[in-house]
Amino acid sequence: MEIILLLSELIPCLLIGYLLGRFKENLSLTISRPLISYGIPISLMGILLKSRLELPLIESAALALVAIGFLMTILNRLPSVNNLIQNRTLQLGSAFGNTGYFGIPVSLALLPDHALIYSIGFDLGATLVIWSLGPILLTDPSKVLSSNRYWKNFIKGIFSSPAVKGLIGALIIHSSPWDEQITDLLWIPSRVVIVLALVIVGMRLSWLRKANLSRIKNQITSLKNALIMKLVGLPVIMLIISSAIRLPSVMREALVLQAAAPTAISILLISQAASRDEKEATSLVVFSTIIALISIPAWLLILRL
Repeated sequence: MEIILLLSELIPCLLIGYLLGRFKENLSLTISRPLISYGIPISLMGILLKSRLELPLIESAALALVAIGFLMTILNRLPSVNNLIQNRTLQLGSAFGNTGYFGIPVSLALLPDHALIYSIGFDLGATLVIWSLGPILLTDPSKVLSSNRYWKNFIKGIFSSPAVKGLIGALIIHSSPWDEQITDLLWIPSRVVIVLALVIVGMRLSWLRKANLSRIKNQITSLKNALIMKLVGLPVIMLIISSAIRLPSVMREALVLQAAAPTAISILLISQAASRDEKEATSLVVFSTIIALISIPAWLLILRL
């Protein structure tokens, strides 16, 4: 029943986006720009305020950073692993999942209400990193971190990040006397942003109608290492970490399911903004989303064995 509820929320959004994408191919670009500038900060503010900015939120965010940081270190420092995924966009797509726009609905559908704060914490940690570092890594592929240009872009990226804007906005509202009223007002727009992001994924799915079977097979083959790393590798890392430090079962389930989320729409939005590896980002988001409709229920069954 939980899985059916999840699919009933995700599939209509993807289907609507697919149909819209068939009629206007570039519509996703038109929607994604205001979504980045305004939608993501508003969504993050609403989600943060709803979670009340409590300690479990920070703990979950920290664990997300540990798991993602460990995976990114492996991808960049171990030659044998780096050779499997050399493309910077695919590396980011292997480490950062669609936690806010796919993982949060998964948490709402499959887990108890009190698990939401853990899912939001994971989303917060991942979102802050990807929107702070992602644009820099894709627009400035140089690995020389000591250059003045890099650190200037890094600082600019941090303060222009939609996630940081959302965090600052949430802190300001949280300290105001109208905290509860504004939180209630922002919750609905936050959900609307989640729906719009899923619709954008559906729009990107529309290119599948033009692709023949052999082309799809070739794309999956070229992406298989990134797909395996995202849908299997990262959740395994998260499961090992959460088991090693003996997290409560609900928290473990929430974090592993967030880690198992398909590639983040953020990767697609950032690649479009940077005009770099858009096709690879689109393919990874699309195929990981389709596969996740099967792999996430499978992970839930594994966690409850």
